[in-house]
Amino acid sequence: MKPLVTAALLSVFLTMALSASSQAGSAASVAQRGIVKPGEPAPNFQLRDMNGRIVSLSELRGKVVLLNFWATWCGPCRVEMPAMERLYRTYDRKDFEILAVSTDAQGVAVTRPFQEENKLTFPILHDADFRVGLSYGARTLPMTFMVDRQGVVRQHIFGARDWEAPEAHQLIEMLMKS
Repeated sequence: MKPLVTAALLSVFLTMALSASSQAGSAASVAQRGIVKPGEPAPNFQLRDMNGRIVSLSELRGKVVLLNFWATWCGPCRVEMPAMERLYRTYDRKDFEILAVSTDAQGVAVTRPFQEENKLTFPILHDADFRVGLSYGARTLPMTFMVDRQGVVRQHIFGARDWEAPEAHQLIEMLMKS
């Protein structure tokens, strides 16, 4: 009977080890995905805006797009939003767009009050399951990707920025010329 128990235990341990190895492998593959890098095409996506309308990145081809991943609970995100709004009002919609992709699980219930309180007019999209954020490799918030008119990521920005700074305007204007 001892050999049967030993064989059964060995089988259980082997199954557990293989399962753990496969889970570690999938965790490793997520970690290896990395961040979309400058020079790479921006992955297309479709997300709903505050009014339930589906917005896709590809429909903005021909415009420079500031793609910002954020959340209402993120302090630095909250700080940069008013400057993003002022930047948004500076440029014509035919040339420039901001897509603020909220990762808030509660969606419109938390983003609408935030939008109204801060008088934000740029589109706020919802990525509650963080599917799009992961496809970009956005593991921290805020994270911004500057996408050129051809749909290529040209700049990747970690953390909050002063979007009213001359450097921000220079970057957008340079991308508009390309």
